[in-house]
Amino acid sequence: MAASSAKSNASKQSSKDAVPPARIPAWLKSEELTAASVSVQDEYRVRTEPIDQLAADGLDRLVRASMKRELSYITNLEFEVSGVGEQIFSETLGLSSPTEASDSKSRSALADLPVHLGRMCEAPLLTPKQEALLFRRMNFLMHQADQQRSYLRTKRPSRARLKLIEKLVLLSEWHRDRLVEANLRLVISIVKKFVNTNNSFDELLSEGIIGLMRAVEKFDYERGFRFSTYATQVVRRNSYRTVVTNQQDRQKVACGLQDMDIDLSDEERVSAISEKRWHELRSRLATMLDDLDRREKLIIRARFSLGSHRRVHTLQSLADRLGISKERVRQLERRAMEKLQEMAEDFDAAALASPK
Repeated sequence: MAASSAKSNASKQSSKDAVPPARIPAWLKSEELTAASVSVQDEYRVRTEPIDQLAADGLDRLVRASMKRELSYITNLEFEVSGVGEQIFSETLGLSSPTEASDSKSRSALADLPVHLGRMCEAPLLTPKQEALLFRRMNFLMHQADQQRSYLRTKRPSRARLKLIEKLVLLSEWHRDRLVEANLRLVISIVKKFVNTNNSFDELLSEGIIGLMRAVEKFDYERGFRFSTYATQVVRRNSYRTVVTNQQDRQKVACGLQDMDIDLSDEERVSAISEKRWHELRSRLATMLDDLDRREKLIIRARFSLGSHRRVHTLQSLADRLGISKERVRQLERRAMEKLQEMAEDFDAAALASPK
């Protein structure tokens, strides 16, 4: 009886550990994926070449890294249904090429943009059906990659499965990129409203595109809304946050410069500092900070909330971080401030001595 029970438990454990072979699904060879497969083939080759070259221990590390990798997607119950892949890729997407989609209205809108931005916005606008299908395929492909990853075993790493996961991720990213390209004009139309002397178009556009990519990954197409409605709110919020953050950074730098006795003359109102003057002051401060030693630089940045530090750190928190006493942090801060003041005086003297 005991032997029978042990055999039963062993059978259950074996069933639990059983992993299906890493076979390429039939729908992955669909004609609807031909363009995407051709487009990603070079990147696929770059990502999978190390898989064939790694020894067993290196392959084990690669499996562990793959298991920790973040795969973002919106799941759907239909993705678990058998045969859904064939159904999803049986529908025709019918994306137009940029030249085919350039009607007179689109060409007129793009004519007002710089050449490099015009090229970015050549992708055709999507119909509601195309948009929904792109989102459906993007999330399904990433879901399939996640499912294949769940079969990975560190003790028995599968090169074929690692390659299949990379292929699925790349194909999902291809669909994501089509959605991003089709909505770039929306981003441009939003961020240009936030442009002023202190917030450049290029910076806002870069942040807007990042926000758009995040919006694509978080959007649930099944709720019935058009993506542009959701993306507009995300990009606006990102643009506003960028403007506020830039203003806060300018205030921090200006306050830091004043505390270092660097003369701002009639520019004490930070909002009135010109873009040229702002870059000059920021460059000047960065140069002076680079002349401090590692601990002094960390303390000044943390105490004045500069750079990556989004809040002012206390002397005690810095003492704990550096493993020294609170009084020693105070001494290092004072020494750093004296150095900066001397550098600022030397800079001003050099400026006065130079010919106008």
